[in-house]
Amino acid sequence: MKFHKTQLNDAWLIELEKRGDDRGFFARTMCQEEFAKHGMVTSFVQQNMSVSAHKGTLRGLHYQMRPYAEAKLIRCLRGAIIDIIVDIREESSTYLQHQAFELTDSNMHQLYVPPGFAHSFQTLTDDVEVSYLVSSPYTPSAERGLRYSDEKLGIQWPLPVTTISDKDAAWPLIAERTEPLF
Repeated sequence: MKFHKTQLNDAWLIELEKRGDDRGFFARTMCQEEFAKHGMVTSFVQQNMSVSAHKGTLRGLHYQMRPYAEAKLIRCLRGAIIDIIVDIREESSTYLQHQAFELTDSNMHQLYVPPGFAHSFQTLTDDVEVSYLVSSPYTPSAERGLRYSDEKLGIQWPLPVTTISDKDAAWPLIAERTEPLF
């Protein structure tokens, strides 16, 4: 695996290194030793799958509060997405900054999202499948989110939002929050 630093502290874009022959190829998608060398979480307790039927579908921006904060390792298995992460750690020099990554079934890149980040993606094609590992079990009482259209974040989504859940469309704006983000 090749680890590429991102503009955001502690987040990594991971390029798979394929080893191939006439049968196809093999690639590692996670290595505890290599993740630890890069200061990444090495223990994942759940693997989730998301399937989206329509181009323009938006999911997120999701995260869990401490002590249930999740690291995520995200990969698009079918189709293409723009994955956007936001650093919500007040102590971080990249606090409230975001970055976008194109993850596709053809580039096979993975995105490592550390605890303390909100995560979202928008589908760029129909029939998208995303798989991701998480380091903490889903805890409904710790679930939080940021509104995808919050002007304070200034996220430019590549497509009009065609489908979004009522919950994701209604997360409070940052300016309306009465509790810390994270």
